[in-house]
Amino acid sequence: MSRVTALLGSRFPIIQGAMGVICNPELVAAVSEAGGFGLLATAFTEDPEFLRNQVKATKQLTNKPFGSNIFVMNPLAQKFVEVLAEEGVRVVTVSGGSPKGLIPILRDLDIKVIVVSPTVEGAKGAEALGADAIVAEGAESGGVQGFKGVSTMVLVPTVVDAVKIPVIAAGGIGDSRGYKAALALGAEGVQMGTRFIATKECIAHSIYKTTILDSDETGTGLVNMGRFQIRALRTSLVERLIKGEESTRPGFTRQVMEDAWIKGNLEAGLLPAGQVAGLVSDAPSVREVINEIMR
Repeated sequence: MSRVTALLGSRFPIIQGAMGVICNPELVAAVSEAGGFGLLATAFTEDPEFLRNQVKATKQLTNKPFGSNIFVMNPLAQKFVEVLAEEGVRVVTVSGGSPKGLIPILRDLDIKVIVVSPTVEGAKGAEALGADAIVAEGAESGGVQGFKGVSTMVLVPTVVDAVKIPVIAAGGIGDSRGYKAALALGAEGVQMGTRFIATKECIAHSIYKTTILDSDETGTGLVNMGRFQIRALRTSLVERLIKGEESTRPGFTRQVMEDAWIKGNLEAGLLPAGQVAGLVSDAPSVREVINEIMR
């Protein structure tokens, strides 16, 4: 058993990325049932009780381990931690800002902490604070990005060399080839987000999934949101934003995300996705995705 599977309590060292409002309990449970480690998301959650209900719904669908992502920029992050502890969730990933304020709280609650970091400096800092593992997330990945992105190919081995705790690779991984490449770089597991959007169990709108399937390797772009960037599919809205033809950036509220991601309104908001979208050409079941990776 690898250090990552021991940490997660899962059969395979595969983590499903926390993709906002489309991390539905059915998807999370399907990942865990197939031997991976499913994650609920909190980035756009506005009520701790909503998260509690999500945890309870996932428990109704699987008795396998699953966890949650804590998005630091959400002002309710600490409240979410309390809910997860009360509901018996034992592993979380932390992203979207410095984990400094959350790691001591999580450790006191006996929750294992996996910190998502796009830099070696961040990974070393997280280890010093007591993180149990690192997700080294390359700039190919979808969603929130900084302005000093490093490719997965470079980031993963440099983080592996810099820390003693397990490293999980993220960004540009969507099949067995990416998984094997991550292991060759020194990672002990992988985290995937975009690949799991294009699955039967994900509640993302068919337009979102089809846009991924129709995308090529240049089908995503970075949109400057001020404090951070978002890697998203090159919809008409994204093209206008990148070219400066759209003066108003879409908000990042749960309602906006539901309108875009679940209802399929491409003008409502961005559709986050990684560059790996160029490799995704079908929308099978979660189990089929994981079986292909671990074959």
